[in-house]
Amino acid sequence: MMKMMVCGLSTKLLNICIASFCKVRLLEKAEAIVIDGIRLGVIPDVVTYNTLVSAYSRFVSLDAAYSVIHRMKEAGISPNVITYNSLMSGATWNCLLSRSLDLFEEMLLAGIHPNLWSYNILMHCFFKLGKPDEANRVFQDILLSNLTPHPSTLNIMINGLCINGYIDNALMLYRNLRRHGFVPQLVTYNILINGLCKARKLRQARRILKELGESGHEPNLITYTTVMKYCFRSNKYDKGLEIMSVMMGKGYTFDGYAYCTVVAALVKTGRIEEANACMEQTIRNGIELDLVSYNTLLNMYCREGKFEAAYKLLDEMENGGLLCDKYTHTIIIDGLCKAGNISGAQKHLHYMKMMGFHENLVALNCMIDGLCKAGQIDRAMELYKSMETKDSFTYTSLVHNLCKAGRFRLASKLMMKCLRHGKKIPKATQRAVFDGLYSSGFTDEARKLWWKIRVARILH
Repeated sequence: MMKMMVCGLSTKLLNICIASFCKVRLLEKAEAIVIDGIRLGVIPDVVTYNTLVSAYSRFVSLDAAYSVIHRMKEAGISPNVITYNSLMSGATWNCLLSRSLDLFEEMLLAGIHPNLWSYNILMHCFFKLGKPDEANRVFQDILLSNLTPHPSTLNIMINGLCINGYIDNALMLYRNLRRHGFVPQLVTYNILINGLCKARKLRQARRILKELGESGHEPNLITYTTVMKYCFRSNKYDKGLEIMSVMMGKGYTFDGYAYCTVVAALVKTGRIEEANACMEQTIRNGIELDLVSYNTLLNMYCREGKFEAAYKLLDEMENGGLLCDKYTHTIIIDGLCKAGNISGAQKHLHYMKMMGFHENLVALNCMIDGLCKAGQIDRAMELYKSMETKDSFTYTSLVHNLCKAGRFRLASKLMMKCLRHGKKIPKATQRAVFDGLYSSGFTDEARKLWWKIRVARILH
């Protein structure tokens, strides 16, 4: 009896050690403990192998995780529902829907009954890949299997519907569940508020926010940040800053992302001094700036025309080992173009290519717009012809500026090329082309263009 207790305790200790190493991604050391344990006579159990399966599926690969099953069988241990749930979770994380379905079927064929979390993982996978109908069928299977849905199940369902654009269905489900006794968690309210804000249904978002206040739950950082972001996106900057003050008054600690959201809003409204003060507060609070934070600060300097400070910040980023992205360089190019420093923008575009960013559509669009505004339309056309990829903004910028220069026939040809490729040009710009052709005496060309546009619309 004593021997059995020691053995049981040893296996438990073995599993605790393995789990600790797996959490910090030291899988080699976890494997070494398994080997040492076997040598000492401590036999691994299903928990041991499930811990390894979970770690390999999260940190290495699904194939590496699946290979652990063969080791389990060789050791005479049968995989259980937790084993397969870990594998399915790993497949979902990597958006391998077919693998997740195969694993679910394999589990059924092995005679292992799925539990609630098996269905939760499968449902989440379908939502993640934009298949809400399949996810809803899984939800119906849960109800038909006489399994009691966990709050997480309902949150996955509501969140999935919101993400896939079915916000009204999510709201309807939430109301139905409440009528049947479902008590929403704070995360449920946050999911709905976020979904409603993104769908621009502010009145309903306010109603959910009011229900949250009446529920006894206290809004948290995520709640406030979600509403604050929506206020800024809706150009309700004062309301957003008011929410920020409420958050700070309640003692919430901002993260770098929240500070960047506020700084970006202040920059857009031209409140540069307040933006600077906010960035200084970020640094004083000991928050380490990430790439998004630096890009926000860079954007602020470029808007102010402080390019010396912008380049100094760029050097600071690179010297600190932070890898700049396309957006970082595009901010500088756009700022230089808007300041009329076309040669400086071209030099930075060349530097960007040297850094390995060869085709950056947004940066090239900024250059085309800058060249046009500087009256260098022919150079803008040369740049346009050299581009491998073009979008609606590329064509719109050129067509608009060709009209301003009175080159309506070239503008009409470019506009037709844009429409043939299935891209859109604003109606105001199209109207400028037509008006220009008529006023210049090119009546027949205007009629032909009108007819070609009708045909292009039918084809697309």
